[in-house]
Amino acid sequence: MSRQRRLLYALGLNVVLVVVQVVFGIIAHSLGLLADAAHNLTDVAAVALSLFAVRLSLRSPTARRSFGYHRSTILAAQANAAALVVVTALLVIEAIRRLQHPIEVHGGIVAVVGAIALLLNLGAVLFLHDHHGDLNMRSALLHMVGDAAASAGVMVAGVVIAITHGTYWLDPAMSIAIGLLIGYHAVKLLRDTTDVLLESSPAGLDPQSVVAAIAAVDGVESVHDLHAWSLSSDVHALSAHVVIDGHPSLEEAQVVSERVKAMIATTFGIGHATLELECEACYDEGEDPCRVMELGLGDGTHDAAHGHAHPH
Repeated sequence: MSRQRRLLYALGLNVVLVVVQVVFGIIAHSLGLLADAAHNLTDVAAVALSLFAVRLSLRSPTARRSFGYHRSTILAAQANAAALVVVTALLVIEAIRRLQHPIEVHGGIVAVVGAIALLLNLGAVLFLHDHHGDLNMRSALLHMVGDAAASAGVMVAGVVIAITHGTYWLDPAMSIAIGLLIGYHAVKLLRDTTDVLLESSPAGLDPQSVVAAIAAVDGVESVHDLHAWSLSSDVHALSAHVVIDGHPSLEEAQVVSERVKAMIATTFGIGHATLELECEACYDEGEDPCRVMELGLGDGTHDAAHGHAHPH
C-alpha cells in the first residue's frame, strides 16, 4: 500500500475520532478524553501535513530546486514534532490544575469511549507502520502511537473511576504520565529532523568507513573533503575529492569515477554522488575549505598556489 493511501486512511479515522471524543469528553467532564481528543486533533493536522509533504516530494526537480522537494517531508516531520511538544505542554499544565481542583468524572462513559478510541488508533498505527525509517511517516506514526497509549490510559482510568466512585484525580494524573512519554519521543524526533536540516551525516553512516571504501577502489590513491548528508529519510547524497593514481586520460578517469559511484550506491545506499577527480590533493589535508572562503581566499589564489584551478 502506498504512503499516500495509508496516510489517507489514518486521516479519516482521526477525523471521526476527534468528533466522538470531544462530544463525550464534555458530557463526561473528562480531561483525559479531551486531552486524547486534542492529541487526535493535532494528528489530523499532522497526517494532513505529512500527506501534503509526500505529494510535494514526488514533484520533479526544477532549475531553482535541483534536488526537487525531498526535504519537504523533513520539514513536515519537524513541524509535527514541534506541534506535539506544544500541545503536550498545554495539556500537562491543565492536568496539574485539575489535580489541584478535581471535578467529578463519569468513569463509565470515559472507559467506553477510551476503548473505542484505542481500537481506532491501533488501526491507524497499522496503516502508518513503515519499515523504511522515513522520518515523515515516523512523525505521523508517533502521533498515532501516542494517542493509542493515551486512549489505553484513559480507558483504564475510566474503569477505575467507575469502580471506586471517587478517584477523579486519576483522570488528570494519567494525562500527565501520557503527556510526558509522548513529549520525550517528540523531542527525540525534533533532534533527528534537525540533524537532517543541519546536513549531518545520515544516521548509521560512518564517514571514515566511506573514505576507506573509496580509497580501496582500484585506481584511487586517496580521498579528502568528503561530505555525506540526507535530503530526506531515504534519499542520501555525497560529495568528495578523489585523487586518482598516476595521470590518467579523461576517459580512464571517468572509468574510475563510475567504479567509485557504483560502489557507493551498492555498499552505502547513496545514489547521488558528486566526485571531483584530481591527480593530487587540491589543498593541504585537514584544512577546511569553508574556512578558506571565510578568510577571503576562495577566489582561486589558494588553488593556484597548489598548481590547480579547480572550481568548487
